[in-house]
Amino acid sequence: MLNVIWLVLLVGSALCGVLTGHLNDVVIAVTQSANSAFKLALGFTGIMALWLGIMRIAQESGLVTRFTAVIAPVMRFLFPALPRDHPALGSMAMNIVANMFGLNNAATPLGLKAMADLDSVNREPGTASDEMCMFLALNTSSLQLIPAGAIALLAGGGSSDPTVIVFPALLATCVSTAVGVIAAKILARVRRFRTAASEGSEDDNIT
Repeated sequence: MLNVIWLVLLVGSALCGVLTGHLNDVVIAVTQSANSAFKLALGFTGIMALWLGIMRIAQESGLVTRFTAVIAPVMRFLFPALPRDHPALGSMAMNIVANMFGLNNAATPLGLKAMADLDSVNREPGTASDEMCMFLALNTSSLQLIPAGAIALLAGGGSSDPTVIVFPALLATCVSTAVGVIAAKILARVRRFRTAASEGSEDDNIT
């Protein structure tokens, strides 16, 4: 779908340029934009490589593991149905930690692994469980302590103070994470959004 949107935009721009007699301006704008995008991507790649390297060092030194252990009580509160030793907890914690440091590319494979682990205990394959919905809410809201991606973009764009985004990003993602968690918890209790497996589990607990 995204490819179709881009195609429509490109073809529409060319047609507008032809109809208005400004096709040369369109060609110049496209060339300049491509040049600017390449320079921005090049600078972004260097800074992201630096942060990914730092994240790798943190993983090898055990810092990420220790941080994961710190947030383990929170993970058990958010995912009470999962056993304490379930591998999904480790995958989700690693994904959340990577997102906290703005390393979205590093967090993606961890998120996919976490979803696969959660699906392994899903009583209704093909239907998202409460745990999967909660993890998706956390992953989408993405609490960020260090928005490395945004810092890299600002630095690549020539910002004099790229770290100015840190506090606004932290504030915004704290709010988005709180809203996501609350919404997931509330909707999990609404009968309309509950799966048959959740209903059966609740009935078992009652009996």
